[in-house]
Amino acid sequence: MIEGLRSFLPEDAYRVVELTYLHNKWRKTETLNMIPSENVTSPLVDMVYMSDMMHRYAEGMPFKRFYQGNIYVDQLEVLASKIVADLFKAKYVDLRPISGTIANGAAFHVLTGGGGGKALVAPVYAGSHVSHTKYGILGALRIEEIPLPFDAEEMNIDVDKAVRQIREIKPDLVILGGSVYLFPHPVSELSEAVEEVDGKLLYDAAHVLGLIAGGKFHDPLREGAHIVTSSTHKTFPGPQGGLMMTNDEKIYKKFKKVIFPVFVSNHHLHRLGATAITALEMKYFGKEYAEQTIRNAKALAEHLHTYGFKVLGEKRGFTESHQVVLDVREFGGGAPVAELLERANIITNKNMIPGDTPEMVKRPSGLRLGTQELTRWGMKEREMEQVAEFFKRIIIDKEPPDKVGAEVKEFRKQFLKIHYTFELPDDAFREFEKLPLLY
Repeated sequence: MIEGLRSFLPEDAYRVVELTYLHNKWRKTETLNMIPSENVTSPLVDMVYMSDMMHRYAEGMPFKRFYQGNIYVDQLEVLASKIVADLFKAKYVDLRPISGTIANGAAFHVLTGGGGGKALVAPVYAGSHVSHTKYGILGALRIEEIPLPFDAEEMNIDVDKAVRQIREIKPDLVILGGSVYLFPHPVSELSEAVEEVDGKLLYDAAHVLGLIAGGKFHDPLREGAHIVTSSTHKTFPGPQGGLMMTNDEKIYKKFKKVIFPVFVSNHHLHRLGATAITALEMKYFGKEYAEQTIRNAKALAEHLHTYGFKVLGEKRGFTESHQVVLDVREFGGGAPVAELLERANIITNKNMIPGDTPEMVKRPSGLRLGTQELTRWGMKEREMEQVAEFFKRIIIDKEPPDKVGAEVKEFRKQFLKIHYTFELPDDAFREFEKLPLLY
């Protein structure tokens, strides 16, 4: 399809275009993308994202910029913030963090008065994000990382032990949410103890923001979190970026003075409209999307379990989120299994699980799967059985991955339309592309 460009471009320029095309073709039409921290945006979001705003600067707050030329950007940022705030019933929203990690860093800075102090976080093997740890931005801010007690059988924070720990240690900050996330963390159960010691509770919603938007997980702001941080591209199927939400005016005022100029200069303005459209997709279609995502995760977990895989969280029905976690030690561990699946066009994520040590980070025992993107492409419970069968044939039956991979490609051809978005005629996109000076 792109061969015709070769005669117009230097060889190195053509190679850049070719690699980009091959990636898009493979990941969007030939593979099963099951990394829980990824998703796919809709054509409408893509259309808004690819705008002139990607070239522009708007440091500061709307209508109080350090750059001219933002008469439409200012209006859009205010509108996008209102749309997101309405969706999550939050009083204050800041869309300027350019990633979930940046949102975390600014929030940690605000909630600890500039760094230092103590934070209770889920252990890495229990799903905390690296930004929550001494290896990430928490450590860079000189905040001491103290692991929360974790119940491996329940795959969740041990509430009774955590409450006692909070009262004993009196941390400045308690961080919930994370990267391996099968069941809602106990926000309401811990918030009272956090208030007793005059601490703050931060909830990192990066992985489950779309499920929260759909009303199918839980609601951390109403359950006692002082601040919610998130990325915008996991179960929430938007462009890569971040956000912060709070109902506390004092926290918001401090955050908006820290995110710029400490953590962000320009905040990648083309994200604003794309994030707003995604929030509207979640407003109108989020309940159905979140329900199907969770049903798919449960179905996938059950079928994998039936086929003989060790699926974590069995005691509680395997999962209540978009994630399924496997213990694949008997098959060589997470890294070789993920590589084997990739050869069969199934994209997954090696991950640490309870029992792993920090030294195992590059060769962990687990595999982390997500159903949110398969759901976005229109797959339902019956397709999860087929996906589980692919896993069995590759990992347990040891069929050649190239052979199964060819079948995966054929299977994927049935699912090339993005669901849970606004239906627009094709000519609507063609007309938009013709607008002068748009790109």
